[in-house]
Amino acid sequence: MTLDIRPLGAADRAAWEPLWLGYLTFYKTVLPAEVTETTWSRLMDAAEPMYVWGAFEGERLLGIVQCVTHRTTWSPKWNCYLQDLFTVPEARGKGVGRKLIEYVYGIAAEKGWYRVYWQTHETNAEAQVLYNKVGDRSGFIVYRKNM
Repeated sequence: MTLDIRPLGAADRAAWEPLWLGYLTFYKTVLPAEVTETTWSRLMDAAEPMYVWGAFEGERLLGIVQCVTHRTTWSPKWNCYLQDLFTVPEARGKGVGRKLIEYVYGIAAEKGWYRVYWQTHETNAEAQVLYNKVGDRSGFIVYRKNM
């Protein structure tokens, strides 16, 4: 499979949205349309510390990876939180997710970021097969409270 990985631009909105909604569906989540609009606007705003890259086979978008960078108390460098990774079902197991993660690693190395990290749901066993090959499990448990 020959993939072209590149930043998404405004013209890619129609290709991006089905993958974004597929990601939300995978995690059994529904968000208001205004959140999707805000997310896309932030991803397209160069002043925001957010990024979106897509894996294309020809003209078809097969996968997306969305990242948020932020400062950390552990380093003077920036962290990269790989927040969302999604591939269309028919591309799974074909290396698309791995190539997207490795692309983020390359950007992180170029920009001198401290760390790339992410989380996944404990039931997402299929993704964990890949994640165990390309990253280190931190051993940390995530706690949160929605406000």
